[in-house]
This record gives sequence, structure tokens and C-alpha cells, in this order.
Amino acid sequence: MPNYFYTAKTISGKTITGSAVAKDTRELAQNLKDEALILIDASLDDPKKKKRFSFSFGRIPVAEKIMMTKNLSVMVATGLPVIKSFDVLAGQTKNTRLKSALLAVRDQVNKGENLHAAMAMHSNVFSDFFVSMVEVGEEAGTLEETLKIVSLQLEKEHRLKSQIQGAMIYPSIVLGLLLFVGIVIVAFVLPKLNDFFTSMSANLPFYTRALLWLGQWSTNNWPILIAIPIVFVFAILAGLKTKMGRWIKDTLFLRIPLVSSLVKKNNCAILIRSLSSLLGSGVTVTRSLEVAGGTVGNFYFRKAITEALEKIKKGEKLYEALLPYKDIFPFGAIEMLQVGEETGKTASVLKTLADFYEEELISATAKLSAAMEPILIVILGILVAFFAFSVIEPMYSSLQVIG
Repeated sequence: MPNYFYTAKTISGKTITGSAVAKDTRELAQNLKDEALILIDASLDDPKKKKRFSFSFGRIPVAEKIMMTKNLSVMVATGLPVIKSFDVLAGQTKNTRLKSALLAVRDQVNKGENLHAAMAMHSNVFSDFFVSMVEVGEEAGTLEETLKIVSLQLEKEHRLKSQIQGAMIYPSIVLGLLLFVGIVIVAFVLPKLNDFFTSMSANLPFYTRALLWLGQWSTNNWPILIAIPIVFVFAILAGLKTKMGRWIKDTLFLRIPLVSSLVKKNNCAILIRSLSSLLGSGVTVTRSLEVAGGTVGNFYFRKAITEALEKIKKGEKLYEALLPYKDIFPFGAIEMLQVGEETGKTASVLKTLADFYEEELISATAKLSAAMEPILIVILGILVAFFAFSVIEPMYSSLQVIG
């Protein structure tokens, strides 16, 4: 018999969802009636796993999500019905993907679905953290406050990413220029120099011959030269989508001296910020860890949270459960967490700690960017000197022969 996923209401009017095996919807309705439930909707597909809309062609900008969350908070505060609120939000946004998701959520809520359950059907728009916070707000009757917390969380994460990306603009531009100059030299300059030296029968040093060979090979095999970086990039991107690829990337990032500190502070700031928001909203420690664990991108941080969660379920405190993974957390994180648990101010301590690590991460990224500038200039100087020496020396010898 088929397995139905249903939405039903109790006699008191509470909406619940679940699954049950039945021959058809009539039998399902009768079975639910025997349990004092009224069938509202039923389908053979799990609505929480069903993807009604595809977002594979791009992501919704974080700024759009922040604005949508703030506006929803204001509408809830003014007493506007949720269905009408989502109508207004859909009319405000210019992003077609976000508009489709908002309208779909409105339709599901109109059918009797809880708001958090309707949002859970669109995981590309509403994260697990977002959905869990909305669920807490619905249950506690503090939806307005939880939405404010969510918008603040999104703003913090967006600011952090923007600061890091901004600090890396200059190094990226320099590296891009190096690549462009290298392509111009190899594809256009070296072939002409090769013709000149050949006509002069010049005696070339080995490094000049190697440089000229590279230019000639690039000219004759330019399709391969273009295909190699494209294939390489696609191979890297495909590899990062695999479990092994992500593990290798996360392992390397935690081993590289300068990058390791940034990765630790970044994942720690995101994790602690999420935990602080969830615990401050009244979510249990176990549920908070389940949700917050999904917000970090590093394999070792997720593993630490997953294993710590099992220990907490057996009665251990949070800081005790995370103590074996002290090496992947920045210095002082576990100790501060211990202070928060012992004083009963875990959420407040975590919020302060998250602010501290975010500022530390921004400062460290700016320092790394500043340190990379002279290094890139030195590399650029070495490359220019090598090219000049490889070309000028044989040209000078050729001119002496002519003289």
C-alpha cells in the first residue's frame, strides 16, 4: 500500500503533519478520524523533500533575504496576517526565484500548513537555521523577535563575507594581471623573438631556449593551452562536490599556516553566532547543535558538533563534549564556553565571543591582504627580471656579433 504524507487538524484546531500507510485517501481520512484528526491535505510525495522550484541557475542575493526578513518582521509586528504579508513580500521583490518561493509558502500556509513547515520546502531560500528560528517563534508566540534575530544573523554573516571578499580584491587583481601579461608574452612576444634569434643564428642560453620553446609550443597548441585551465577548474569544482574532495580541501585549509587561523575563526564565528541566537530564543542545546552544525562549512567542525551532540545526549556539558576538539577551535573559545555554562549565561557569552572572532577574522584578513601586496610585487619583479634577462642577454650578444 502507498505511503501518504498528510496535513491534519486536531479538534482544538492545531495543525499537524505526518505520514501513514493507507489504500487510498478515503481510508487515510477514516484512520485519522479514528485518532480524532481531520484530514486537510495528503500526497504521495514528502513535501519536505519535494523540490517545487529549481534554483540551480543562481543564488538569491543575501541582501534580498535580509530585506525580506526585516519587512516580514515589521508586518508581523503590525498584526498583518501571514498570508497577506507574503503577498506583499512577493510584490516587493524583483527576484523571480524568491518571488516564486514566497508565493508557494503563502499557498501552503493558506492550506493550513505551519509557516516553518512551508518554509522548509524551500531550503535554497530558507536555511535550517531560518526554519528552526521561525518554528521557535511560532511555538513561543515571539515570531516578531525571532525574525529580528534572523535578520541580524544574516546581516552579520553578510558583513563578514563582504569584508573578507573586499580584502582579497587587490591580490586577485594583481594575480589576474600577472596571468594576462604572461599570456600576452607567451602568445605574441616570444614567437617574434624566436624568429629574430633564429635569423641571427644567436647562441642562446638554456633558459632563453626554454622560454622560446614555451612560446612556440603555445602558438602551435593554443587550443590545448586554453583547454587545460578550463578542464582543471571544472575538475577542481567537480572534486569539491564529492565527499573526498571536501575532506581534502578542509584538511589542507586547516594545515596551511596562514590560512588555518582564518578558517578556524570563520567557522567558529558562524557556529557560535548561530548557537547564541538559537539558545537565546529558547531552543534546546541538542536542537541548537543540530541546526548550528549545518551552518559551518568545514568537515572537522561538523564532525565535532555531531560527536559532541551524542555526548550531550548522554549527560555531558557542552564545553566538556567539545574539549577533545580544542585544536580546531581558536584559543579561548572552549574556556569562554565553560564560563558561560557555569554562570548560566551561555547565550550572552557566545554572542560576545562571536562578535570578538568576527572582528578578529576581519582584522586578520586585512593584515593578510596587506602582507600579500609586497610579496606579489616581489614575484612580479622576479618574473619581469627573468624575462628581461632571458631576452636582453641574447639580443646584446647578437648586436655584438653584428658589430
